[in-house]
Amino acid sequence: MSGTRDDWSDWSDWVGRREEARDNLDLNRARALQATLDDSGGDPDAMLEPGAALPPLWHWAYFWSLAPTAGLGPDGHAARGEFLPPIDLPRRMWAGSRVAFSRPLALGATVTRRSTIKSVTQKTGRSGPLAFVTVEHVLSDGAEPCIVEEHDIVYREAAAAGAVVPPGKPAPANGSWVQTVSPSPVLLFRYSALTFNGHRIHYDQPYATGEEGYPGLIVHGPLLATLMVGLVRRELPAARVTRFAFRALRPIFDLKSFTVCGAPDQESKHADLWVTDPDGYLAMQGEAEWV
Repeated sequence: MSGTRDDWSDWSDWVGRREEARDNLDLNRARALQATLDDSGGDPDAMLEPGAALPPLWHWAYFWSLAPTAGLGPDGHAARGEFLPPIDLPRRMWAGSRVAFSRPLALGATVTRRSTIKSVTQKTGRSGPLAFVTVEHVLSDGAEPCIVEEHDIVYREAAAAGAVVPPGKPAPANGSWVQTVSPSPVLLFRYSALTFNGHRIHYDQPYATGEEGYPGLIVHGPLLATLMVGLVRRELPAARVTRFAFRALRPIFDLKSFTVCGAPDQESKHADLWVTDPDGYLAMQGEAEWV
């Protein structure tokens, strides 16, 4: 089954497809992610302990897709056509998510993730044909869900050689929470390893620039989102995030530092969050709620 635009009905037939996975929330993997994000501030006594609550969005470091190396495409992604539809557009990106956290997952727990394809839609943008797939993930450590997430994936044509990312929307200037991040290749490699993400645009500089035409390595969308929601944890250590949503707007490269910002409303326990690229443009936009 091909994924050309003429086979759109075949793509829509994938709606409702389901898969289930189980994983143990291993303490060492969470501690490795904590070290990668400098989340402990270098304090060994601040490292996560058994039974502690898994920080929000760190579940993305679990439930690895264990595709064999021989089954990977040239970009390091698993071949399509098993759970996700075989859409024949070369660039696949994490466009956004909406996540509800009803209660924390505990480190050491065995968790089930049930995934369902909720929609497959087609659009035409300035760069050509686009396809959007929305997948619902429900995570539970028993009968009741702990996390319900809608994950948006976008497929698009490859950019023309030498194409320049057009100017974007200026980022807000009213952030009272600000964190500056230097996206080193080591940070990107470690996050790729911890999420078992083989996509070469994040760690293989010759591939990212020579084959994909990017100016540098791309910072993972989920890493940016994790830093955004982590800003709430950093500024409000006693708060528990109950809802988070984000939308990716433009890529961040490893060439310069970027900022993660937030504008909280303490009365409503809500914050607007965003990532500002080195040129002052809005790269990712989101919001969080907490109790």
